[in-house]
Amino acid sequence: MQKKVDFLVIGSGLAGLSYALKVADYGKVCILTKTNIEETNTRYAQGGIASVTYEPDSYEKHIKDTLVAGAGLCDEEIVKIVVREAPSRIQELIDIGAEFDKKNNGEYDLAKEGGHSEHRILHHKDNTGNEIERVLIECVKKHKNIEILEYHFAIDIITQHHLGYTVIKHQPDIICFGVYALNMQTNNIETILAKITYMATGGIGNVYHITTNPTIATGDGIAMAHRARAIIENMEFVQFHPTSLYNPNERPSFLITEAMRGFGGILKTIDGHEFMHKYDKRGSLAPRDIVARAIDNEMKIRGEDFVYLDVTHCNSNELIAHFPNIYEKCLSLDIDITKQYIPVVPAAHYTCGGIKVDNNGKTTINNLFAGGECACTGLHGANRLASNSLLEAVVFAHRSAELSTNIFKEINYNEKIPDWNDEGTSLPEEMILITQEFKELQQIMTNYVGIVRSNLRIKRAFDRLELLFKETEMLFDCSTVSVKICELRNAISIGYVILKTAKRRRESRGLHYNIDFPKQLIT
Repeated sequence: MQKKVDFLVIGSGLAGLSYALKVADYGKVCILTKTNIEETNTRYAQGGIASVTYEPDSYEKHIKDTLVAGAGLCDEEIVKIVVREAPSRIQELIDIGAEFDKKNNGEYDLAKEGGHSEHRILHHKDNTGNEIERVLIECVKKHKNIEILEYHFAIDIITQHHLGYTVIKHQPDIICFGVYALNMQTNNIETILAKITYMATGGIGNVYHITTNPTIATGDGIAMAHRARAIIENMEFVQFHPTSLYNPNERPSFLITEAMRGFGGILKTIDGHEFMHKYDKRGSLAPRDIVARAIDNEMKIRGEDFVYLDVTHCNSNELIAHFPNIYEKCLSLDIDITKQYIPVVPAAHYTCGGIKVDNNGKTTINNLFAGGECACTGLHGANRLASNSLLEAVVFAHRSAELSTNIFKEINYNEKIPDWNDEGTSLPEEMILITQEFKELQQIMTNYVGIVRSNLRIKRAFDRLELLFKETEMLFDCSTVSVKICELRNAISIGYVILKTAKRRRESRGLHYNIDFPKQLIT
């Protein structure tokens, strides 16, 4: 079965839905999502979206905060573009119905998070991403030019090599013609041809054992682009959120937003002592890389499984009003955050790297754009400043849409694309092979390529992953396509790229901390 569309969007988070809405007035749009349209990383974003709104804040301050957090690896021009275009893009979200919290005087109730020098985070309680996702889904479902294909798993980007051509690594004339997608309801593999393909598949958190990401975050888009020979960069910079709720019986980990520290929360050891002042003069409001390493260090020194976040000194009514979901979640575990400390632990949260794109979101493969967490725009550098991710997604979706609508009419479909060939394949004899290898991957990445790394750990991980890669590719080649084997294949590819870039970086910088290239935790 072949389908033809003008714009193919893979993923239904903020980046994908924003892009779809902006191009839908110009042509036919198809959105692919591997589960239902609501299940995305965007939905789980608690904190908010950063933007300069009121004085004494300024573009210059937001730009500086972003550059400092990025540890010298941000693209300064990209930072300026995103910060300066932020108010317009956020106003568009407000215009279509997104609601951000306001004070009694009508002004926006701006929060402050780690690494920010001013209050500039617009938020909706403690579920901002869910609010933005809600209004975008409403708009997308109403648009006559947008078709939503839920439970469709994109397997691979279609390029020249599917026509029998040899595709050389980073070849400048690689062309994306669309994707092969598994219809999970019929188990048929469909060929979807598109003039423009927009990759918005989210993050990679489930490459690690402890993560705040939903289980669908297996790095699919980055892995597909990597197989198609797109340039992937900065994958060594995996951000561990310092404060996920410590609950060993739950996966993914429940996020305790950074805004709670901005509200006044203080990190403490199990015996109740503050410790962040030993690592950074900003204390509990230091950037995430510093806080996560500090917590990791305290846990290792003391031999303990978690630290505490103390908000008991904050105004109880205001605390519950600002963080109702966190309050209810903790209460369900018999933790009253107005009276008791919250046990927290770092968890894999966000990748600062991804598919390399230019300032319009265009990848190194022709007719393929990327946005959101799967893209590497240059905004984050070696460490993401809190609440810059939703901002990046909406700014780049707009820029990609502007270019896409200008060029798509000049692009023709490739009529020679063959259907997916699964001749000679069969169901795996033992599904335990897939589930066990996924667990092994997560343990390797967590233990060897986590918050703190070393040359020896990276080498051992690389050697073990090479074996997993070979075994999985052999299994994939002879197996009937399924979501589980595709996710394993993709996650192993992501682990490989993280290790490859970590091995290449001969320094400690930002989120990549290697004890063989030591530096102080203070930056």
